[in-house]
Amino acid sequence: MNNIGIWMDKEKAHIVVLAGEQEKMYTLHSEVESFNPKGGAGSKTKWGPQDVVQDSKYLEREKHQLRVYFKRLVNVVKDADAIVLFGPSDTAEKFRKELMERYRPLNTKVRTVVKADSMTDNQVKALVRDFFNG
Repeated sequence: MNNIGIWMDKEKAHIVVLAGEQEKMYTLHSEVESFNPKGGAGSKTKWGPQDVVQDSKYLEREKHQLRVYFKRLVNVVKDADAIVLFGPSDTAEKFRKELMERYRPLNTKVRTVVKADSMTDNQVKALVRDFFNG
């Protein structure tokens, strides 16, 4: 039985695969850029020129990069029997939503999404073991 736990944020995903007594851990980096939009009000006069920041461009670019990241994750976990998602941010929820919309057969294998702070590799492994053995 292939039980998989994924601790993920926008930067990387730690994938723990439990197959019987064997345990393997992989790290998948997302390649999602961190965006720092520049611009906005920059004049010393009260009603001087103001730059318009195109947040939609940055958000659309990030959305596309997340979709590529999620597709790579799906290719890694497609043979799972059960999946649990962990993470400090809402990236795990976004991944679950992507599974619901585009990868329905894999979505049925997701047991739960749990909020979890940043952890060491050993803590991630222990969390996944405890979830599936407890």
